[in-house]
Amino acid sequence: MVSNDKKGYYFIDVPSCNMCHQKSSGNEIIGLRLNQSQGLRPLNKTGISTTIIKCSQCGLIYPNPLPIPLDIEDHYGLPPEEYWIHDEFKVDPSYFLDELAQAKELLDYQSGMKALDIGAGLGKCMLAMSYAGFDVEGFEPSRLFRDKALENNTELSPEKLKLGTIEELDYPPNYFNFITFGAVLEHLYDPDKALHKALHWLKEDGVIHIEVPSSDWLIAKLINLAYRLTGSNFVTNLSPMHSPFHLYEFSLKSFKENGKKNGYNLAHYQYYVCRQPYMPKFIQPLLAWYMKKYNRGMQLKVWLRKNT
Repeated sequence: MVSNDKKGYYFIDVPSCNMCHQKSSGNEIIGLRLNQSQGLRPLNKTGISTTIIKCSQCGLIYPNPLPIPLDIEDHYGLPPEEYWIHDEFKVDPSYFLDELAQAKELLDYQSGMKALDIGAGLGKCMLAMSYAGFDVEGFEPSRLFRDKALENNTELSPEKLKLGTIEELDYPPNYFNFITFGAVLEHLYDPDKALHKALHWLKEDGVIHIEVPSSDWLIAKLINLAYRLTGSNFVTNLSPMHSPFHLYEFSLKSFKENGKKNGYNLAHYQYYVCRQPYMPKFIQPLLAWYMKKYNRGMQLKVWLRKNT
């Protein structure tokens, strides 16, 4: 089923979980999500909403129906200054160093290994990988983001930083040792297909790094509980129709199940606590301790190794 609305979206029914292919009809409906920031009282707001589903098999959280903008520039045609906070433009010498150290350990690193940054954004990750000794390429679907990356970083080559999407572009098979999605996979309409294509570009025994929102984040569960206590059926998960346009939240099992289909295994993972919106300051240290101890942080980082 496809339908349109005055906000510039069409909506597509999602028959199954994108990562493990469990039928949506057998998955859990966890609530509704508005096309704007909801705050603590979403019942007081008007707008368009979509249903949010949690896969009963792998824990993936996704919207059904899936809202797709009539023009992708409605989402990512924003000036970089509006999408990122000002601090994101600063070059931090420690940026991506922990991830690179982990990748090098998993790869048995040698200087000059080829790396690809999918969704290069402002180009900071490409620079970090280049400084670390990788031969780096990348691509970015937003023309404004790519232009800002080249403007801010003269070390980046326009030939190495392409304009386009993962659906449009292609690279030779078995070409890269290391590929990073960064905070990208949650924005893609078909993560399974994107992983399949990236793995085609990856060398045997190569590694893919991914950072995504966790579907087990404690703070989201607490906010959803607060919504229920006020009689609301809305949830805080995802933001499919407003910035930052997150379409999916993932669990470790999402990648384990998808790896069976796409030919990779989970080489390493980490959870990160990150921010605690709406939580009183006096309880934040306790919440942070709990999230760190029980892997209930906001961000999940995984390193996937291509099967030989």
